[in-house]
Amino acid sequence: MSLTYEICIDSVAGAIAAEKAGAHRVELCAALFEGGLTPSLGTIRAALAAVSSIRVHVIVRPRGGDFIFDAHEIAAMEHDVALLREAGVHGVVVGALTPDGDIDEAVTGRLVAAAGGLSVTFHRAFDMTADPFAALETLVDLGVDRVLTSGHDVSVLEGAPLIARLVEQAGDRIAVMPGGGLNARNAARVVAATGAREFHFAALSEEASPAVFRNPYPFMGGELRRPEYQRLVTTTGGIASVIRAAG
Repeated sequence: MSLTYEICIDSVAGAIAAEKAGAHRVELCAALFEGGLTPSLGTIRAALAAVSSIRVHVIVRPRGGDFIFDAHEIAAMEHDVALLREAGVHGVVVGALTPDGDIDEAVTGRLVAAAGGLSVTFHRAFDMTADPFAALETLVDLGVDRVLTSGHDVSVLEGAPLIARLVEQAGDRIAVMPGGGLNARNAARVVAATGAREFHFAALSEEASPAVFRNPYPFMGGELRRPEYQRLVTTTGGIASVIRAAG
């Protein structure tokens, strides 16, 4: 069974590492701590220029928190999708819900239309839907190409039974892509348990900042914060280990 691997990244270096490791696609984001937000157009263009054999999909999400957007946020997302299409990305990753936990058909439809034929993934907003089976049918009707999900659970391992049911329901109409907590220790079990063909994961490792001068007092973020002189970077070895484990 041929499997497709998508790597969640937040940098151009991450795209290069994913290509070297043999991945098929990246989801380029900013602010992974927030679950992924729209990256800058400069980063997107630099990533497209840096790789040649890997597809670059880009998340379109204006803020963290829930997936219920106001008119201004919807207009911004629609404009971002159009800009990404013009920039030459291979796909976009979107998601919008109603307060009742349904797919927001009107907003998602507008974003699919703005994509103009680009591949469209519905992100893990899907895991916040009230009825995943009804939500999947809505996404099929809207012409979405794939849905990213942890199976409505804390990770793909716990959510594998639901993912398997969604894969069966989807057939060849839409791809169901497990993502969330996939790693080298559980990849083979998730592949076997779900029957999915596409898999999404991050491969981040801590790396010290190259800063020689360090001021230990100020922080650039809020109270819940990472160390100022430490980075999380996508590694070729980390990606390759998951791919090997998945088979």
